[in-house]
Amino acid sequence: MYGTCGRATAMLLIASMLVTACRGIESPPPGDDTLAHLSGRIIIDGSSTVYPIAQAIAEEFGYLASNVQIPVGISGTGGGFTKFCAGESDITNASRPIRQIEADACAANGIELPVGFDGLSVMVNPDNDWATCLTVDQLRHMWEPDAERTIDNWNDIDPGFPDEPLLLYGPGTDSGTFEYFTQVITGEVGFSRGDFTGSEDDNILVQGVAGNTGALGFFGFAYYVENQERLKLLGVDDGPGCVAPSEVTIADGTYQPLSRPIFMYITAEEAEREEAVEFVEFLLLDGAEIISDVGYIPFPEHIYPILFDRFMSGRTGTVFIEGTATSGVRLDDLLFAGERE
Repeated sequence: MYGTCGRATAMLLIASMLVTACRGIESPPPGDDTLAHLSGRIIIDGSSTVYPIAQAIAEEFGYLASNVQIPVGISGTGGGFTKFCAGESDITNASRPIRQIEADACAANGIELPVGFDGLSVMVNPDNDWATCLTVDQLRHMWEPDAERTIDNWNDIDPGFPDEPLLLYGPGTDSGTFEYFTQVITGEVGFSRGDFTGSEDDNILVQGVAGNTGALGFFGFAYYVENQERLKLLGVDDGPGCVAPSEVTIADGTYQPLSRPIFMYITAEEAEREEAVEFVEFLLLDGAEIISDVGYIPFPEHIYPILFDRFMSGRTGTVFIEGTATSGVRLDDLLFAGERE
């Protein structure tokens, strides 16, 4: 059902409990075409959350291989997998693991490339001076379907909050980030009120939250990093106390339940092309600093060579159990499951 996963690959999951140790590179100057003999086109689409990584990696790789065209689109994780399985893209960005039904739809089963950690971040307008932290229960009450009839204002969440209209912004329902958020906050994928403003473009969500005093939205940590002066970051209390997302709390797993790995998938056919192999090698072995620069959290240094070896072996599918949230997954869980075909 799932792609083969060796014990070495399982070390990926240890990373969710470790503080990041980055291995990066300095961008070569324009014109330093050390891979100038390469040519071709690598089409990337999918998750808006992973888009900043894909776009930055594509730009930096372009310094080395200027004859390789790498357009990067945004159609959401679900829409990206649809295009990927239809042969309309070579690499798809995803903020959740591929589902079995999606893998079955692909003529060439995708090779999974986990690229780093994201801390799905809860944002409000900077003029919001009443909220600094929300509990998971409060978020659930805001977003569950019944809230559409009962939660209209901030004081419906906490009597100490003002009678300010609550305006919600979130990724569209085709987004893996929306699926992940609902899974860990409301308890079921897609279980959400329908009267929020949704978009597959996280920049639109940023504009909505930045432009409305009573707004609250959620999206990838990188979009907060890019727009800190326009947004206010909230902490989340999952029981032990309030924790805000940061490079440290996302990497060491203390920001729960909204920390998760993010992915790219490449077709097995594409993985046989030299320019694609070089691109993936650049992503996994030289991309940690770039991943950090755009606001996401790289894995510890020793993880990426393991992922590259797995890519080179051509193993397809996912190492994650379908229907299980990727937040807080431990090595013991994977070893207990064993290797899955």
